[in-house]
Amino acid sequence: MKRAIVVVAVLALAGAAAAYEAVARQRDYAAALTRGDAALRDDQTFAAIEAYSGAIALRPDSMLAHLRRGQTYQRRGDRGDLEAAARDFRKAAALDRTATRPLEALGDALYQLQRYERAAEAYESYLHLDDRSARVTYRLALTRYRQHDLDAAVAALGDALHLDDRMADAHYLLGMCLRERRRAPDAVRAFEKAVALEPGMLAAREELADLYRTLDRRTEELAQLQILAGLDRDRVARQVAVGMAHARAGRWDLAILTLGSALERNPDDPEIFGALGEVWLDRPRDDRAFLSKAREALARVAASPAATSRALTLYARALVQGGDAAGAERALEEATTRFPIDPAALLLYASTAEKLGHAGAARTALIEYCALSPSDADLGPRAIQIAALSIRLNDPQTAVQWLSRAAAASPSDMRVLAALADAQIRAGDRDAAQGTIARGLEKDPGNAALLAAARRQSRTKR
Repeated sequence: MKRAIVVVAVLALAGAAAAYEAVARQRDYAAALTRGDAALRDDQTFAAIEAYSGAIALRPDSMLAHLRRGQTYQRRGDRGDLEAAARDFRKAAALDRTATRPLEALGDALYQLQRYERAAEAYESYLHLDDRSARVTYRLALTRYRQHDLDAAVAALGDALHLDDRMADAHYLLGMCLRERRRAPDAVRAFEKAVALEPGMLAAREELADLYRTLDRRTEELAQLQILAGLDRDRVARQVAVGMAHARAGRWDLAILTLGSALERNPDDPEIFGALGEVWLDRPRDDRAFLSKAREALARVAASPAATSRALTLYARALVQGGDAAGAERALEEATTRFPIDPAALLLYASTAEKLGHAGAARTALIEYCALSPSDADLGPRAIQIAALSIRLNDPQTAVQWLSRAAAASPSDMRVLAALADAQIRAGDRDAAQGTIARGLEKDPGNAALLAAARRQSRTKR
C-alpha cells in the first residue's frame, strides 16, 4: 500500500514538472515571438531572425514562427534570403495545410526568384483553399504572363476582375496581354479603364499614348503625353515627347514652342537640342534658315562624347542636305560605332560613302545594315546594291553570295535573277549562270535583262 502511494506521488511530481516545463517552454516561445516582432518593427532583421529561430527551436511545429521568419528573410531581399524565405514558407504550409498565408507568401518569394511555374503552383494551392481572393488571382495571372502563357493569364485576369472590377493593375495587365495578342482596340479599353481607376498610373498612360499613335489617334495620343508631362514634371523626356507629337501631327510651331519652353527650364539638355534639331530638319522648308537652325542645334549634341548613334545620324542628315558630304561621312563613321546603332545611320553612310567614291565603306555599311535588319523587306534591292559595289571592287564572288540569298528569298524577282546571272558570269561560273538564266526565262521568257545575260553567257563560251 505504501509503495503504491509512493509511486502515485512520484508520478504526480513528474507530471507537475512536465506541465511546468511545458508552460515555461510556451512562455519562452511567446517571448521569442514578441522579441522577433519588436525587432522587425525596428527593421532589425538579423535580431528578428535570431528571435524567430529561437522560437522554432522551442516549437519546431509552429507554423507562425516559420511564417514570420520567412517574412523577415523575404524583407532582406537577397537571393539567398529569398531561398531561405521560400523554405520557411514551404515548411509553414506543410505544418498547417488549411492556412493560406504561407502559400501566398511562398508564391511571392518564388515569383521574386523568377521560378514562375512553382510560384503559380503555390498561388493555385491558395486558391484551392480560398477562391475568393482577387489579389492572389491577379498574382497568378501576372505569373502566367511572365511565363508567356497569355491564354492562362487572360483567363486568370477574367476571374480576378469578376471578383473585383476596380483593380487597376489587373486592367493594366489585361491591356498588356491583349496588346501582345494584337488586339489593339481591346487593349486600349483595358488601359483606359486602368487610368480611370488610377489616374497616376504612368505605365498605363505610356501604353495608351503608344497605342493611340499606332492607331493614328493623334489627338488622344497628345492628350496622354501632356498628362504624363504634368504628372512627371522633372523628366525632360516627357516634354520632348509632347513636342515630337506636335511635330508628327504637322503642328510645327507648337512643337518648337513646347521644346523651346523645355529648353528655357533646362538650357543645356542635349535631349532637347536633339529634338529641336530634328523638328527643324523635318519641318517643310521655304528657306535655308530652318536647315541652319537644325544644323546648329544638332551640332551641339553631336559634339558630346555621349552623343547617340541617332543624334549623330540626324546631324549627318543636316550636313548632307547642306552639301557637306565629307563632314556627313565623318559623323556617320562615329554613328556606326555607337551602340545601339541606328539602322538609318548605316543606310545614310552607305549612300554618302558611295557618292564620295568610297565603295568599300559603302558596301560594309550595307552588309552591316542587312545583319542588323534581317527582316528588311528591301533585301532584293539591297543585295543588288551590294553586288554592284562588289563588282566595282572586283569581287564578283561576294556579289554571287548576296544575290543568291536574295534569289532564295524572292525566287520570282527577275531583277535579282538577272543580276545573279551576271555576277556568276563575271565570277567565271558559266554553268551556274546558265542554270539561273534558265530558271528565270522559264518564268518570264521575254525578260530583256535575262536575255541579255544569256547572250553574254554564250559569248563567254566562245
